[in-house]
Amino acid sequence: MAKTAENERASTRAVAKYVRISPLKAQQVINLIRGKDVEDAAAILKFSPKAAANIIGKVLGSAVANAEKNLHISSNKLYISEAYVNQGPTLKRIRPRAMGRAFRIRKRTSHITIVVMEKES
Repeated sequence: MAKTAENERASTRAVAKYVRISPLKAQQVINLIRGKDVEDAAAILKFSPKAAANIIGKVLGSAVANAEKNLHISSNKLYISEAYVNQGPTLKRIRPRAMGRAFRIRKRTSHITIVVMEKES
């Protein structure tokens, strides 16, 4: 199979696992930054009121640092090629309710992945 120019471009990733935030809440923030330049995405995350924005900002910073350290690519040449949230394990807790009943509370966790790639020149 022949290599294409798409396969030869350098990319790095950063993954945060077992983050204590619901995947649906994190997905809302991830959708805002997917496909954007790194600087634009960082600005969006900085001014987003969502709690997940702080966590995703740290993952984005880690992906950029990986690209700068390992591949020697400047951060202004990077864009977010992939960004997704997968569901992690759910912590199950019990909440007492009226008349001796118990209701289950599900504390969901997420695995957040961000892949940055060098822009075509």
